[in-house]
Amino acid sequence: MAMAANVATFTDANFETEVLKSDMPVLVDFWATWCGPCRQLAPHVEAVAGELAGKLKVGKLDVDQNVRTAGAYQVQGIPTLLLFRNGKVEEQIVGYVSKDVLRRTLDRHLQPAPVH
Repeated sequence: MAMAANVATFTDANFETEVLKSDMPVLVDFWATWCGPCRQLAPHVEAVAGELAGKLKVGKLDVDQNVRTAGAYQVQGIPTLLLFRNGKVEEQIVGYVSKDVLRRTLDRHLQPAPVH
């Protein structure tokens, strides 16, 4: 399956460097090749990767090939989307969601902090 240019491939080997130590928020799409809903969600993930380039790093992690990372975050059902910021999970979306729901959820987390 070809990936969009702005969607990274995360693995057990690069997860810490690419995700946990990232300076910007990271959306990780936990998926598998045999998962129908994952294939339905993929275009939405690729679309928001393009729309939010520069504000959000986006990548996919194949749960069958990267069992350690999937297990570490207790990913049971797929697709599961986890939004990481500063190495911590800020948001979890399990199952298929529309692009609108995905974008609204991400926008909520990417808003600048209110200035008091």
